[in-house]
Amino acid sequence: MRAPAILRRVEHSFWCAGALLCGLCAGAYLEMRVYQAMENRRLEEALRDRSPRVLPAGPRRSPPRALGSLVGRLDIPRLRVSAIVLEGSDSRTLRVGVGRVPETANPGQAGNLVLSGHRDTFFRPLRKIRPGDRITLVTPAGGPYRYRVEWTAVVEPWDNASLKATPAPSLTLVTCYPFRYVGPAPQRFIVRARQMPPEGANTASD
Repeated sequence: MRAPAILRRVEHSFWCAGALLCGLCAGAYLEMRVYQAMENRRLEEALRDRSPRVLPAGPRRSPPRALGSLVGRLDIPRLRVSAIVLEGSDSRTLRVGVGRVPETANPGQAGNLVLSGHRDTFFRPLRKIRPGDRITLVTPAGGPYRYRVEWTAVVEPWDNASLKATPAPSLTLVTCYPFRYVGPAPQRFIVRARQMPPEGANTASD
């Protein structure tokens, strides 16, 4: 009779552990959705308060942002991606949004704006992205900034060539790879997009 009792206790322990893990996952998902909704509301309020114009892209100097503060919203219409972008690439920031990697370009500036996100949340649809896809970044202060995907690549974690500054305004998205890998993924998936002229500008070369 002792063995069945031990098995029942083990089974009970597994059920408790499973319930706890499900609760933690549900809590993390709820935190992410609530945070996204709150920041989307803040962004929409800021957009309503500013004058309806597109700020020119240029080497403007932006004041430093606090870690976790609102940068804007990233939209990839074909993939149905819409995610709030926050300042920083630490684990807390990436748990609730897409993060702007510090020391990279600001939206609209010359250089390379690098955004990082988790492959199992906001950037999971990137597995289906392709050259020519359009990306839009809306910020409280300027934009919308429009980009077109030029290429994608899979690189090793130590290969940071795609994160370096570029002569023209560019956008680089970074996430872990492979997308279906269980645990810490061994590689990185890179998406490089080129900034396009504002709506209404001369787009003969677009």
